Amino acid sequence: MSVSRIMGAETEYGVFAPQKPSANPTVLSAFVVNTYDTLFKQELAAQVEAQWEYASETPLDDARGFSMARQDAHRSQLTHESRVLTSEDIAAEALSQAGHFAERIDWDAVTMNSILPNGARFYVDHAHPEYSSPETSNPRDCVLWDAAGDYIAARTVATIEGVAATEQSAMPVVNLYKNNTDGKGQSYGSHENYLLPRDIDFEALTQALLPFFATRQIMTGAGRVGIGPAGEKAGFQISQRADFFERTVGLETTIRRPMVNTRDEPHASSEKYRRLHVISGDANLAHYSNLLKFGTMSLVLNLIEAGAAPVIVLADPVSAMHTVSHDLTLRATLPLADGGETTALHIQRSYLQAARSLEETPDTATAEVLDLWENILDALEHDPLSLAGTLDWVAKYSLMLGYIKQGLEWSDPKLAAIDLQYSDVRPGKGLYHKLVALGRLGTIFDESQIAEAAANPPRDTRAFLRGKLITTWPDEVVGANWDTLSVRNPLSVDLHRLQMDEPLGFNAEVVEPHLGLEHADQLFEILNG
Repeated sequence: MSVSRIMGAETEYGVFAPQKPSANPTVLSAFVVNTYDTLFKQELAAQVEAQWEYASETPLDDARGFSMARQDAHRSQLTHESRVLTSEDIAAEALSQAGHFAERIDWDAVTMNSILPNGARFYVDHAHPEYSSPETSNPRDCVLWDAAGDYIAARTVATIEGVAATEQSAMPVVNLYKNNTDGKGQSYGSHENYLLPRDIDFEALTQALLPFFATRQIMTGAGRVGIGPAGEKAGFQISQRADFFERTVGLETTIRRPMVNTRDEPHASSEKYRRLHVISGDANLAHYSNLLKFGTMSLVLNLIEAGAAPVIVLADPVSAMHTVSHDLTLRATLPLADGGETTALHIQRSYLQAARSLEETPDTATAEVLDLWENILDALEHDPLSLAGTLDWVAKYSLMLGYIKQGLEWSDPKLAAIDLQYSDVRPGKGLYHKLVALGRLGTIFDESQIAEAAANPPRDTRAFLRGKLITTWPDEVVGANWDTLSVRNPLSVDLHRLQMDEPLGFNAEVVEPHLGLEHADQLFEILNG
């Protein structure tokens, strides 16, 4: 047993144009996605161009017997030079291809859905830009490629800011926030996905997950100013999402939100696999909060698959979820169905102890999660504020307490603004990033590792093929999905499709030896056997 399993994350970013508060969020989201789509394609074109041999090219030589001086030539004539793109070039290109901002736009001209070079998906989901990470095989990688989405979001905002600063346009600056609520009663998700064997009994899965979901927020909550869906009551709570859940089980994700979502869409062999679509978690920026989220979840799924999960039946799981989020002491009692009571810390320790018993000889990755889980629970029990450098909600709460000590009330709008600023994806503006820069909030990965993950796919899943297909044969890709790819050789009318039912297939070991082929359809012939 191990924490290793196929998993991934989906983040819907809050989107807002400060200079145009009434702007249609779907339109803003479309420009966000389109801007990054243009950005990476421009950079990809530059990379391809840089591989070309220019030594023998003389485009400024004139057949009439003379050569034009370089300074007299139009930019488009300099085809013998590899173009080096500046940020201003990229910003201007993004604007020219995306078009100027307007409430009415030509939707056919705007990219609404983009497959990225790292194998991820970046698209418009209702009124939000959403980054869906590539498939990863373990919690650490999931944290890394989720952070890559934040890096991509920040680059996109910077590009749009560059356009606004250098061009006279109607397109406003757009800010993105990795949070879960607009503070006015609306919530947007940060979803997790885990692949399970198809033969897992869903009823048993649900019963084991409800107490875990109701209480894991003490480690994975993002923290929020305001209590109630619209922040009707002044105060601070552990989770951004808890107040928005109304029932235990259901298919919906945006209305009557269930703690356990029943969507059955494996994006893999439906005979072998089930994808657990988890919608009850917060959007985390802190790496350790995220590692706990993905790592402990994988361990709990191991318990369920082995029939070894602790039997805990809450009287009202939804009410318990709300209670836990509102209780900063971590001492609130939660009624059990049999008439007893328990606490969030006790429930989490029960799952931890069961996981330790199951994982008798854990590998390094599993031991890391088990030890972190135990250390975090110990710290939460004795001194939660000692985790201000580790967990999102404690980092934010500690920050807020400094203002409370200066005389601010929890109802003060300044605190709500600080809450929002914590989740700002811009490194120079977001309070999360400032805490990291000051050494007050720990990380697992540095900026260079995150930037690398934003540009390249994981090597051990099918995301490797998806990402490399986009970068190696960009003009030949007709369509891409999680489990299917379609390409067309420019010299042929035939469409070639590849079905990828095994998420661990089509990885670097299988695909990389063939990336030197001239066309993608040749690779597909090999992979299709």
